[in-house]
Amino acid sequence: MAQNLSWGALGQAKELRQRIFFTLGLLLVYRLGTYIPVPGIDGAALRAFMEEAQSGIGGILSMFTGGALGRMGIFALGIMPYISASIIVQLLGAMWEPLKQLKKEGEQGRKKLNQYTRYGTVVLATFQAYGMAVSLETGGMVHDPGMFFRAACVITLVGGTMFLMWLGEQITARGIGNGISLIIFVGIIAEIPAALASFLATSQSTGDWGLVLGVIVMLLVVFAFVVFMERSLRKIHIQYPRRQVGMKVFDGGSSHLPIKVNPAGVIPAIFASALLLLPTTISTFSDGNTGPVMSTILAYFGPGQPLYLLFMAAMVIFFTYFYTKEVAFKVDDVADNLKNQNGFVPGIRPGKRTAEYLEYVVNRILVLGSGYLALIVLMPEIVRSQLSIPFYFGGTSVLIIVSVGMDTIQQIQSHLLAHQYEGLIEKSQLRGKRGTGTGTKKRKGPARR
Repeated sequence: MAQNLSWGALGQAKELRQRIFFTLGLLLVYRLGTYIPVPGIDGAALRAFMEEAQSGIGGILSMFTGGALGRMGIFALGIMPYISASIIVQLLGAMWEPLKQLKKEGEQGRKKLNQYTRYGTVVLATFQAYGMAVSLETGGMVHDPGMFFRAACVITLVGGTMFLMWLGEQITARGIGNGISLIIFVGIIAEIPAALASFLATSQSTGDWGLVLGVIVMLLVVFAFVVFMERSLRKIHIQYPRRQVGMKVFDGGSSHLPIKVNPAGVIPAIFASALLLLPTTISTFSDGNTGPVMSTILAYFGPGQPLYLLFMAAMVIFFTYFYTKEVAFKVDDVADNLKNQNGFVPGIRPGKRTAEYLEYVVNRILVLGSGYLALIVLMPEIVRSQLSIPFYFGGTSVLIIVSVGMDTIQQIQSHLLAHQYEGLIEKSQLRGKRGTGTGTKKRKGPARR
């Protein structure tokens, strides 16, 4: 597909250009909002605190918020409350019967689930904003602490999160790509230059340029490997029999059911990272006043420690299986849909036998998919801890950059291809009109005998 597309076609696709400019404009608004601070914040104390919190969950949140958390901007919570609420609603929709029925109601059920997701976003953002306001007061990073500051902080942060949610929906509807994913993508990309400059400055002071070259080569290899694995899938042959509808007989056909090697996407990595970094985060917010139990947990489960890496791998594998079977690829629903469409896997009976076969295939694929996710998540953690890289570099950010970039490029290619098809149809219609004009000769039909 990419060989048939060119910059000339992009210049002629007016609607696609408008969508791209609209998306870039809204993303620029998001980046400007990350520099507008919450009122009442002591900037110097906040910067000192964030330097200590980079080893904990502060590094992940700063990555997802595009640096807004480090500057305590109005978008400091980012879009993560919305993502957390959507994941919770998806999991409940797979396990709770009332939400299961809503999912089966089509467009009306989808609108209702989206409404519940928005309500959940407000609740989660309110709790997180209040906790952040209290933590800022405890850490001495506020000029005038009190209920007025807490109320102002909560209203500002919750409003910023809801505005980001609206921006993401507008980009999805009127722009190009998935708006929520693009907001996270831009936040990660925006932090790369500063992190790279810090890394190069540290390497220049030590004179270890071999480390710089090794990290760059490793990044290129990891990106290429992630692209290859994200595009990998298993195709299951599906056969459709000949059927009769009224007086017409339709011939049977064949198709493929694609199953990705990584159906769960980046969700397992986000869950595992957030849960395992909670002890470090708690110790950071408690200003180092931890008891003997918490000190022992931090000693064995700190970032880069063997038990931390072991439990990280185990949780990534667990969440990969859980999220795939409960949300991403439910074998019972797929088998029922194939049965309703009169499709079947050759040699497998429709219904229960098909579900068992799909579960067998998915289990074998997830052995490779979960191992791939665990490798991508653990390798940057090991390299960062062993080589003392002075910025947060995680496999989660690599997965997000690759998946969002591939999805956006595919949507641009789809729009360009549709524009080319429209041009071909218009040319064929014009030729048809010229062919039916008065000045053209009509072909004579065959002479009757």
